[in-house]
Amino acid sequence: MNRKLRMGMVGGGKDAFIGAIHRHAAGIDGLIELVCGALSINPDIAKDSGKSLFLPESRTYLTFDEMITKESQLPADERMDFVTIVTPNFAHFAPAKMAMEHGFDVVIEKPIAFTLDEAKELKKIQEATGRVLCLTHTYSGYPLVKQAKQMIAAGKLGKVRKVWVEYPQGWLSKLSEREGNAQAAWRTDPKRSGKSGCMGDIGTHCAHLAEYISGLKISQICADLNVMVEGRMLDDDGNVLLKFENGAAGVLMASQVAAGEENGIKIRVYGEHGGLEWAQHEPNTMLVKWLDQPTQIYRAGGNYGDRLSSFATHNSRTPGGHPEGYLEAFANIYRNFALTVGCIKDGTTPTPEMLDFPGVEDGIRGMAFIDNVVLSAQSEQKWTPHTI
Repeated sequence: MNRKLRMGMVGGGKDAFIGAIHRHAAGIDGLIELVCGALSINPDIAKDSGKSLFLPESRTYLTFDEMITKESQLPADERMDFVTIVTPNFAHFAPAKMAMEHGFDVVIEKPIAFTLDEAKELKKIQEATGRVLCLTHTYSGYPLVKQAKQMIAAGKLGKVRKVWVEYPQGWLSKLSEREGNAQAAWRTDPKRSGKSGCMGDIGTHCAHLAEYISGLKISQICADLNVMVEGRMLDDDGNVLLKFENGAAGVLMASQVAAGEENGIKIRVYGEHGGLEWAQHEPNTMLVKWLDQPTQIYRAGGNYGDRLSSFATHNSRTPGGHPEGYLEAFANIYRNFALTVGCIKDGTTPTPEMLDFPGVEDGIRGMAFIDNVVLSAQSEQKWTPHTI
């Protein structure tokens, strides 16, 4: 394409956290520009947010349906190309459905929807409309996460036997939802967040990362969910035993009451010949541990093409020693989405590297994970089939 993709945003106004992250990430590579938004359900915040982002008053909308309807009526060389949805979970489905039905591609903050049925319905709509749907499972955007996936797919570690994945946070160690913390308030509210708190919010990241890197699907789960802070309505801690389709075993831990922890997502995968270890607090380093030779240290960087896969280098911007982090990983998802949409608009075929971003199938599996974890935690049966 010889122009930037034009983005419209639902949610993400001045009182939001993740909206700004999406805007920063979308803009890093110069492929996307924000042209319109329905940035809050509060009209004053929506208008003020539009002004602060230098959006024209005529394209600062008060509702998502107004935005989608009016944008679809603009000339093709003016209207938005896609919609980014960064609302709380309960408000994902309706704008995504309407956007695709009006001819717009969609980026959705995870989880994809409020329920598994909604996720399945979005798949039907996506297939019927032919639109591109991207789900921002951020951690799959890191170069060394992609390197790990490619090494396992190439059989470097042999058959995968064990997966450990953990995500400790400490930010909900107090009853913050009753102390004016807006982010805590909606994430712990079943009417806005869904049937699970911690597992729905960060446990889904663990499950996605485990399946993404290993290349295996979770087939069975045995879950224990806990409410550690008295008075909280949804789980804030949990542990899940996993079985994968090839017989591999796994352990998944997610907690938002691990006092003192920040954002400690970490994964270890072990095969017949060795294992690998990656953690988000040091994302440019991956340890590869061998059964019969010393541990190797892999480093991310655009000049490591002689030792990293094309998927890793495609998602690296700087030379080795110039670290890239969370915003760049987020940006990799947007970049690959934008490149894919651009190819489709140009009538060309996206490369496998471009197509490497989470989509509707990942969203469905995430919603099924939430359902089955809750079902398992409520059951006295040891293993619960991970059905979709």
